[in-house]
Amino acid sequence: MEILYKSTRGKGEPVTASQAILKGLSEDGGLYVPECIPKLDKSLEELSQMDYRGTAYEVMKLYLTDFTEEELRSCIDRAYDSKFDRPQIAPLVEADGAYYLELFHGATIAFKDMALSILPHLMTVSARKNHVKNEIVILTATSGDTGKAALAGFADVEGTRIIVFYPKDGVSPIQEKQMVTQKGANTLVVGIHGNFDDAQTGVKKLFADKALAREMDGKGYQFSSANSINIGRLVPQICYYVYAYGRLLREGKIAEGEPMNVVVPTGNFGNILAAFYAKNMGLPIGRLICASNDNKVLYDFFRTGTYDRNREFVLTSSPSMDILISSNLERLIYRIAGNDAEKNRELMAALGGQGKYEITEEMKRNLGDFYGGFASESETAAEINRLYRTCGYVIDPHTAVASAVYRKYLEETKDHTKTVIASTASPFKFTRSVMNAIDAKYDAMGDFELVDELSGLAKVKVPAAIEEIRSAPVLHEKQCDVDQMKDVVKEFLRM
Repeated sequence: MEILYKSTRGKGEPVTASQAILKGLSEDGGLYVPECIPKLDKSLEELSQMDYRGTAYEVMKLYLTDFTEEELRSCIDRAYDSKFDRPQIAPLVEADGAYYLELFHGATIAFKDMALSILPHLMTVSARKNHVKNEIVILTATSGDTGKAALAGFADVEGTRIIVFYPKDGVSPIQEKQMVTQKGANTLVVGIHGNFDDAQTGVKKLFADKALAREMDGKGYQFSSANSINIGRLVPQICYYVYAYGRLLREGKIAEGEPMNVVVPTGNFGNILAAFYAKNMGLPIGRLICASNDNKVLYDFFRTGTYDRNREFVLTSSPSMDILISSNLERLIYRIAGNDAEKNRELMAALGGQGKYEITEEMKRNLGDFYGGFASESETAAEINRLYRTCGYVIDPHTAVASAVYRKYLEETKDHTKTVIASTASPFKFTRSVMNAIDAKYDAMGDFELVDELSGLAKVKVPAAIEEIRSAPVLHEKQCDVDQMKDVVKEFLRM
């Protein structure tokens, strides 16, 4: 069955998967969604016998229906190869009664690698399919992890350039060092004077700038996105929830058809939306537990039905979740509104204008699968400490937010359904926050001293992604104000 994609805001004709991947964002500002969510066509038992690449093919073939089997398998094989340091690609680790799905074994040690390892391959195949002659300019805002993963994926990929904007004072030292040392003649990294929401809003404005698009087309360029607004990012994320269930089934930890709960530390909402899609494909997922940090706009939304970004922006130890405008939530809003593009447009206009919107009672009833929770900074640190003291397992602050929220959920609901916690980044990416949580004495050490100390404590080898930036030279020093982003892009493209 062919799956086409339409905009959540209703304008324009449906497009193929490859066209949606190339465009990134619809011309009306909406996000592309499949006209229907396909059902898994292999049994859970069959899926449980597959490796990660096999599972990924069985999921992605259902969404990317204009890709041939040869094209899709080639993309998957090139993405999920030796750049991942575990043969399982996404191992499951049992600790203190939950299963931590480690999504950080790729080139940049964060979960963004799971989708951004394959997106460049999907995009180049899509360009070839659609006879695109222009050079594709990937334009991305990052709260820390997407930037490096996208840079690593697209560096020196023929026919592409990539520009990443990040909040200059809003990422961890390791995250920043990973980005500003990035090699590749087609890469540009820019620190903006503002927060992630400022960067993301600036990027969306550039996508919507019709005059700029015409000028770029005249020079042989066109924009696309590597952010989670791109359906080519969302579809690969569905795969690891299906794979996790298969591993539990294969190892006898769960019976076929028995539900599992999923806990996801959430900022831009794409990672938990992927779990929602997996559930709607027929994967036996019970509750979707959405974990927020002190920027708890999503927690408040699930509790009240009102989304309100008019609040103080808090810088936390889990910076990839320091977000007040969760772009991917629009895909869920569209669905719980009964795929009503007009209603969705009305709500998004309210968000853009007054900075808030309220969903209807009927829409609230359609959120029954979700549970919202949050963990404060002190609770996050305490959870890192507790899990290490209890079983020697070391987690990063984002995973700790999810783990702390899961403990609150257990206490509140007494729901002991088998639970998978999305572990979204390596603790080596946030060494200072992690080590300070374990013992305050570590604060006197330098960042890379802490790396070695953490390696000893966790009994885990220092990841290659960290080793390679110890002495790497800084190659990107550019900074700008938000209103200068367009000028920076034009300068890079020599326009």
